[in-house]
Amino acid sequence: MDELFDQFDIWSAFGQTIYLAFFSALGALILGTVLAVMRVGPVGIFNRAGAAYVNLVRNTPLTLIVTFCLLALHYQLKINLAPATSSTSIVDNGVRWAIVGLIVYHAAFVCEALRSGINTVPPGQAEAARSIGLGFGQSLRYVVLPQAFRGAIAPLASVLIALIKNTTVAYAIGVAETAAFMRDALEFRPDLSLMIFLLVAGFFVLLTMPLGILLTNLSQRMAVKR
Repeated sequence: MDELFDQFDIWSAFGQTIYLAFFSALGALILGTVLAVMRVGPVGIFNRAGAAYVNLVRNTPLTLIVTFCLLALHYQLKINLAPATSSTSIVDNGVRWAIVGLIVYHAAFVCEALRSGINTVPPGQAEAARSIGLGFGQSLRYVVLPQAFRGAIAPLASVLIALIKNTTVAYAIGVAETAAFMRDALEFRPDLSLMIFLLVAGFFVLLTMPLGILLTNLSQRMAVKR
């Protein structure tokens, strides 16, 4: 075990995975919430656009989306997410485009999780909000969405856990995260293959299992009583 830590920057790889997961989850939650509002809103064009986004993205491989972000948007269209003059520009662009790809992909699943939560809110709640003079946006903000988030904790937890595991796709565009470490370690230290697999598997278990338990308990505690 010590040989691996001496030869490879394992902590940096693990930290990169956590970094990717945190900012991707935050972005996916924001974009997914916007998409969910579009899908349940009264404006037909927004409703159809949200539905088209979800159907298109959910049926596109994540690897394709992440690769498209870097190769097409960055290298072909010259869209930089880091200063071109920076000495770490290539690395920074890779990481940031990986985050964009993860956000774009998982926002579709966040949207559907929230839409299922919105569907659990009795229609009478929104009607009562409108009867006291609240508009559509105010009804969503103060009445519907707070209850929808409470009802969607469990499916959102599943999306978060899937996102954490899907950060391994970032190695396809050269991001030095956990999957990249495993690839390099298996190439240069095949004699430690079993230890490498156990180390990587243990890292993801330690990262996802407590989150799953915590969010499951939170879902049960926050469930709206009917």
